[in-house]
Amino acid sequence: MRLVLILLLALLVVNCGGPEPRRPVEVKSGSFYKESIERNKILIAKEEALIKEIIAKDTTHSYQSNPNGFWYYFETKNDTATYAPKTGDQILFSYNLMGLDNDTIYTAEQIGPTSFVIDKQQLFPGLQNAVKLLKVNEKATFIFPSLQAYGYQGDNKAIGPMTPLKASVELHTIIINKDSIN
Repeated sequence: MRLVLILLLALLVVNCGGPEPRRPVEVKSGSFYKESIERNKILIAKEEALIKEIIAKDTTHSYQSNPNGFWYYFETKNDTATYAPKTGDQILFSYNLMGLDNDTIYTAEQIGPTSFVIDKQQLFPGLQNAVKLLKVNEKATFIFPSLQAYGYQGDNKAIGPMTPLKASVELHTIIINKDSIN
């Protein structure tokens, strides 16, 4: 009896070593991410080449490139306005969206006037940065690669995945946030 009790006690002490961590069934190598990055680089290079080709053929406009990865030209410039929207300002603007071959996807009438608080609300990334370049009563056309537009998902309506876009944007009003004046 004493021997059984000692064996049970020894077995209990040996088995109380703590929980054993579970090991992953499958080890990920990160190759999916590397392949995805390579695919994106190739896609961006193709889209940029196409956009640069469009810009080269368009001899009537003077395009500017933006560090955020899109191109634009002014249709209407307001040389008397000096204030461009800053974070927290509310703006009213209108825009239309087109494909790179100038086929209209959404008209400004379909979209309607858009009220937007700079850097506080969501627009697609390119448009969010584009409106900051305009002053009141200015209109510009922007060309966005797909990753600056609606990206991998599209808008789940008329804009498909990985679709580069053109947008003609007109800024109507800026309501200046008192904090952006300082």
